[in-house]
Amino acid sequence: MPEDATTIQGYDFNQGVDYSQLFSTYFRTGFQATHLGQAIAIVNRMRSWRLSDEPIKEDEAEEYRDPAVRAQTKCKIFLGFTSNLISSGLRETFRFLLQHRMVDCVVTTAGGIEEDFIKCLGPTYSGSFSLPGATLRQRGLNRIGNLLVPNDNYCKFEDWVMPILDQMLKEQKEENNIPVYCPAITDGSLGDMIYFHTYRNPGLVIDLVADIRAVNNEAVFAPKTGVIILGGGVVKHHICNANLMRNGSDFAVFINTAQEFDGSDAGARPDEAISWGKIKSTADTVKVYAEATLVFPILVAETFAKDFKPAN
Repeated sequence: MPEDATTIQGYDFNQGVDYSQLFSTYFRTGFQATHLGQAIAIVNRMRSWRLSDEPIKEDEAEEYRDPAVRAQTKCKIFLGFTSNLISSGLRETFRFLLQHRMVDCVVTTAGGIEEDFIKCLGPTYSGSFSLPGATLRQRGLNRIGNLLVPNDNYCKFEDWVMPILDQMLKEQKEENNIPVYCPAITDGSLGDMIYFHTYRNPGLVIDLVADIRAVNNEAVFAPKTGVIILGGGVVKHHICNANLMRNGSDFAVFINTAQEFDGSDAGARPDEAISWGKIKSTADTVKVYAEATLVFPILVAETFAKDFKPAN
C-alpha cells in the first residue's frame, strides 16, 4: 500500500456524541459513508475556489487579469433537485441555501416549483408508504411516498396561479436574483393550470428556446463550475448538458439511488458524463448512492452551513 493510503477507522462513541467529529470520520468509514465524506470535501473545494488560485492563461479575458477581480471570482454552483424533495422537509434546506445566496443557479422540475408555492398555501402531512390508494382517493388525499397532500391544496394553488398566468399573458415578461430553470414546466400541476388557462384566456407563450439559451449561458461564461444534483432525470441532464457547452464542469456531486445498469442517465456515474464532455476529465467528482433526505442535510451542515453566522 502507498504511504499516504487512507486507513479505515470509524467514530469512537467513547468520546461522547460530537456530530462534527462524527461526520468528519465518514471519509474513513468506507462504503457510502466514504462517498459522502468525499462529497463534503468536493463541495467545500468548489465553495473555496477563487480564480486567483490559478495562473493567468494566455487567452485570459482582460476582465479576469485584474488581481482584485480574480480574488473575487468564485466557482458558479449549480444545484439540481427533483420535485419530490421539495415535497419533503428538504424544502427548508433549499430555502436556506437560496436565502443566503450560497448557490448560483437552480434547476428543478415542475413539481419542484409548484410544491414550493403550494406549501405556502397549505401544509403537507406525514403518512405511510402502505396507505391504500383507493381509500386516499376517496378522502381527497394524494400520496407522495409517505407524504400526504390534500386535494384542497391544489384548489388553492389554482386560485392563486390563474391571475398570475393572466398577468404573464398581458405582459409576456418577468428571488434573490438567483435564476431558477424548470425544463419540464408542463409536467405537473403547473401544466394542468397552463392547460386550463388556454381555455380561459388563450394565447400565453412560454419560450423554451430562451430558457435553454439562458441556462446554457450560465455555464458557458463561468470561469469555473460545480454541480450538485439530487436525483436524476431531466434535472440531472439539463445541468450536465449546460456544462457540456463549456467542455464540462470542474466539480460534480451526484446523490441518488439509481443504478447505471439499464443505461439511463439517471443512474449514470460521473465517469459516463466525462465521456460526453459534460464533466471535465480532470474534475473532482463523486456519486453518493443514497436517498437525498438522509444525506443532504449532513452535506449542507458540513459545508454551506458550517461557517454560517445567524443574525442576532
